[in-house]
Amino acid sequence: QVQLVESGGGLVRPGQSLRLSCAASGFTLDTYPVAWFRQAPGKEREGVACNNNNADTYYADSVKGRFTFSRDNVKNSVYLQMNSLKPEDTAVYYCATLPQRASCPSSLYDYYGQGTQVTVSS
Repeated sequence: QVQLVESGGGLVRPGQSLRLSCAASGFTLDTYPVAWFRQAPGKEREGVACNNNNADTYYADSVKGRFTFSRDNVKNSVYLQMNSLKPEDTAVYYCATLPQRASCPSSLYDYYGQGTQVTVSS
């Protein structure tokens, strides 16, 4: 059974950091392009980062220089390090696989988890 489970969200103040984790089961994550996207209430889904099987990573302009995507193939997991958080980063964050033949940047999300809430507020 294919499953992605996100964790690591929380409530932080502006300027603080969070590290989101996404653990995969039922398949090998490093054979897929993987993305992080977010969705805030009343807003469109927004791609945050997208990684081509450990090669290039693409970031949304709104997070470039603050967010960093990484993988741990041993743990079959991906991560999103989020620094200098801003109130506008508040959203539910999801990790998602893309079809194996897809390439980043892309929003052709195939599987994704239940999401983890990130709230940035003073």
